[in-house]
Amino acid sequence: MEYTWRAWTKAMTAQELIEKAMRGEIKWFEAAARMGVSARQLRRIKAVYDASKGAKSLLDKRQQMPSPKRAAMAEVALVRDLYREKYMGFNVAHFHEIAVAEHGLKRSYTWVKRALQEGGLVALEKKRGKHRLRRERRPLAGMMLHIDGSTHAWYGPDHPKMDLLGVMDDATSEMYALHLVEQESTLTCMTIIRDVIEKKGLFAELYADRGSHFWYTPKAGEGPSTTVVTQLGRALATCSIRLIAAMSPQARGRGERMWATIQGRLPNELRVAGITTQAEAQKYINERFLPSLNRLVMVASTDSEYDAFTDASLLPLGQIFCEHHARSVGKDNCVVYEKRNLQLVASKLRYTFAGQKVTVREAPSGELTVYYGEHLLGRYDAEGKLLEQPKHALNRPANKRAA
Repeated sequence: MEYTWRAWTKAMTAQELIEKAMRGEIKWFEAAARMGVSARQLRRIKAVYDASKGAKSLLDKRQQMPSPKRAAMAEVALVRDLYREKYMGFNVAHFHEIAVAEHGLKRSYTWVKRALQEGGLVALEKKRGKHRLRRERRPLAGMMLHIDGSTHAWYGPDHPKMDLLGVMDDATSEMYALHLVEQESTLTCMTIIRDVIEKKGLFAELYADRGSHFWYTPKAGEGPSTTVVTQLGRALATCSIRLIAAMSPQARGRGERMWATIQGRLPNELRVAGITTQAEAQKYINERFLPSLNRLVMVASTDSEYDAFTDASLLPLGQIFCEHHARSVGKDNCVVYEKRNLQLVASKLRYTFAGQKVTVREAPSGELTVYYGEHLLGRYDAEGKLLEQPKHALNRPANKRAA
């Protein structure tokens, strides 16, 4: 059996130190220190050396060439062919999980990673950056949630890019919701936040980037305004949820690592499943991907017996998580909203609403409602057609001359 030159050098050095100690030229503890072993280990090595006399008995059998544990080339080729033909693009951890569960692989993650890297199927990892300290997690679930979006070709490079919105708990890394949308916006962010509140309850803080739908930034490169409130800021303040701005990419490190995991898994799973439509993808995410992702990434919170979520059943979430826009009523009792005329019906509240200030609320579904203070004046579809009259409406035309 052949050994590496390093194994021979180590054995000959050990032989020389043992013989010097036996001749009294150095102390035994000095020999042990120079060999990098304990005194007890040196006694074991000397016993083996006394039994066979020679440097060959001191060779490290782990440095044989080839290693006795080396896998056969046929096994390596089988793993590489499996990855190349069916799972190309999967990250190594994801591929290893599937290969062990579905293809009977017995090798370790490290072995698979090295086999794929040496075969040129997986790129070597980049050198790590400078050492940073990780921010401590919140002790309770529901104390702080992260919201972020990722633009990616989720169906594959041949399909257009879409945005995937996600809300993650800081304490446990549990992903509460993933919404696949055409583009991240105020209304899509409102939809996913409302979804989380309806599922889990009200939380304390929301950690977000400095996107324009969360913050108003007067000048590029400077901090967000503390006086101008966005639509999302107003909705969160109504629910007593504190909005926190992430001031750098490094501040969102936990979320960025989560997105790296999702980007490495979801596109490949959608490709293997043959999914290419938004509706099918969202169904797959809700039913299969999200549960499996949480099983992989979730950790226990510091205090797992309690959480910080509070009941939100009494809040009118539909009226809170929608855009509010102030408008003035025209002389014809119409409200003009983005080139749509919303005709107000006659009401017992006032003889006419001409010149009055009202609020138009646009829901994520596109439905519009007009409010005078807290009084509903009308509910309209996305085209401006009246769907529902208020309870205080009069059963007569608004203009008597037109009657």
